[in-house]
Amino acid sequence: MVDQSSKAWAARTLRFGEDKQIIKGFLDLIYNENPGIAFGQLQEGGSFGRWFFVVLAVAAAFAVLYYFIRTPRNDDRVLGACSLLLAGILGNLTDRVRLGYVIDFIAVHAGSYHWPTFNVADASITLGAILLAYDMVIGHRKSAQDLAFRFLCALESPL
Repeated sequence: MVDQSSKAWAARTLRFGEDKQIIKGFLDLIYNENPGIAFGQLQEGGSFGRWFFVVLAVAAAFAVLYYFIRTPRNDDRVLGACSLLLAGILGNLTDRVRLGYVIDFIAVHAGSYHWPTFNVADASITLGAILLAYDMVIGHRKSAQDLAFRFLCALESPL
């Protein structure tokens, strides 16, 4: 809802060149229509590309939902990461089905370097992916350490 609301605001406010500078030299709000995928790649797909990306997003949503369902209910970090991923995927999927493109409006830059324009759904996907990657790296490390500790304890205890 936050993603779709913010995109509706951007379309009403920014579409006709009323860009807003939020933090000079760092953050602007500008309207952009992205028919491609992340970072503006593959924009020449036309109708085939649109529906290909829809199918891809639906498959990704089902994969994340499956992972979410299989995750233990007490694993808040993974559940939160999956929720962020799913919300972002569905936000951009809604645009792609409804409009044929995704509305991006957040522009971050430092000096002459400009990060590709993005939206709330993209930020949600990025944060969810970072949390999931963190859990995979740190979670496996903790699991390995716990397993090694149990193994050493078993070796030291008398039979």
